[in-house]
Amino acid sequence: MQRAKSGVRKGLYGAGDVLWSKRQDVADLAIVLEPEIPFENAVQMIPLTMVACGDCLGVVTPPQVGVSFHWPNAIKVNDGLVGHVRGISSTQTPGAVPDWLILGLSVRLRHNRKNFEPGDDPAITALSEEGCEDLTRSQFIESFTRHFLTWINQWNDDGFKPVHAAWLFRAGEMNEEAIIETGENNIEGAFLGLDENGNLLAKNREGKSYNRYLSEVFEGSEAMERYR
Repeated sequence: MQRAKSGVRKGLYGAGDVLWSKRQDVADLAIVLEPEIPFENAVQMIPLTMVACGDCLGVVTPPQVGVSFHWPNAIKVNDGLVGHVRGISSTQTPGAVPDWLILGLSVRLRHNRKNFEPGDDPAITALSEEGCEDLTRSQFIESFTRHFLTWINQWNDDGFKPVHAAWLFRAGEMNEEAIIETGENNIEGAFLGLDENGNLLAKNREGKSYNRYLSEVFEGSEAMERYR
């Protein structure tokens, strides 16, 4: 993502450009956008990217594999963390339209740790453990970008509502008691859903309502390191 950020600032990259890492153990890519909407609406691209990734995983993994989303940016396969989404924006000022916005997606294709065996850490997984032993980085990126373009076109035509519904369809903690990571103080309570821009709606065990914002997964946020 930093390469994309540097290139955008130098005028080398623009809307629609896709960059990716040479690493073979992870699909690590960045997509450059030039939104024409304020930053607080442009954050809708975070859940849209997750939905596109979920559709991609639904194609490249066996039918029995379960894909779930966990706010704000985590993607899990069979309850193991496999990927996440991040963002960089030229501005995070409410009401301001970013000159550019970069979306970053990282998905673990295989473990790169020596002597690491499947099941050593149940909290994380790799696609090679989930029936995708032969999946390459290039194959994953090609599939994901096709799904991403499809969702961008639908978003342009129909707005955020279809993305919202698709994200909630794969939500891992909907209306369940859970510890919801928010980047600062975790909420012990129930995940209620997303607002009209993809921000968190939740309530704690005492019934107090909470809102958290997707700006937390953008560079410059104090909470971003929690979501890497």
